[in-house]
Amino acid sequence: MPDRDLFRSETFRPETFRPEAIDAETAAFNADLARQLAGAPRNEDRPIDVARRERESGEGVFGPITLLEQAVERRIPGPGGEVPLRLLVPDAVHGVYLYLHGGGWVFGRAHLQDDALWRIATEAGVAVVSVDYRLAPEHPYPAGPDDCEAAAVWLARNALAEFGTDRLVIGGGSAGAHLAAVTLLRMRDRHGYTGFAGADLLYGIYDLSMTPSQRLIGRDSLVIDARSMAWFYDQFVPTQDRRDTDVSPLHAELADMPPALFTVGTQDPLLDDSLFMCARWIAAGNEAELAVYPGGVHGFTNFAGSLPRRANEQRTEFIAEAARERVEA
Repeated sequence: MPDRDLFRSETFRPETFRPEAIDAETAAFNADLARQLAGAPRNEDRPIDVARRERESGEGVFGPITLLEQAVERRIPGPGGEVPLRLLVPDAVHGVYLYLHGGGWVFGRAHLQDDALWRIATEAGVAVVSVDYRLAPEHPYPAGPDDCEAAAVWLARNALAEFGTDRLVIGGGSAGAHLAAVTLLRMRDRHGYTGFAGADLLYGIYDLSMTPSQRLIGRDSLVIDARSMAWFYDQFVPTQDRRDTDVSPLHAELADMPPALFTVGTQDPLLDDSLFMCARWIAAGNEAELAVYPGGVHGFTNFAGSLPRRANEQRTEFIAEAARERVEA
């Protein structure tokens, strides 16, 4: 990749984590979000299908969804049947971005972020392949990771024929970042493939046995808290050893990973996951950037405002640069 500061130390200074670093716009947004969430039902206190229907109908804090006519549905063979893919392909394609959605392994679908993925597709010049992997608790571990692995294997074999390029970037947010890290490790260890050119990892979960910031989540935490995280883990990995490296990639040997951009906000209970994973990524001899955003809550890049805009612009730049660099598999 181009010569650059691979560890962005300017985002890892004491000032970044102090309350005064949070700008007025972000503080106002967080206060408004707290008011919206104060009376909202908790996912763990209601049937899962009710929460899923709410998101599909556009209710709740994330607002209405937009289904773009540019999106094309595909299905590929998978370990548990066909794996649905949602493709967003711009006119100019320099690489392919394999996107794994978030939602705690329980919620989310490939079609719920068309707008955001189309912006990445057109601005970074990448074909986006979004994976509709199986969800827990109906399909607990390892179903979701297995589907993501199948999509990565399919791309490694078919991207050149399908999209005219074999330059691959992987990414995702929250549980999607976890699945991206697990997929990279599986591709290296099970298939001998280390050809991904970059990893765009947003506020990921890398230690399901809980990092300190997860354990110390306060009652005033926005979006997720200790109770909700424990519930998500129970749905996804009800019986597994949560320090198993296929479950918690923070504990894995991380050699031969691609350049990565770790994005996280200071108000995110998963802050330590990104701080620790980025440090281990670099210590294993890989390249990484750490982008920490003052006041950013979990999932902050999905909302409007100058802070999410800056973060998403940096992500798009990273994806575009990675997609234009050839790496040897």
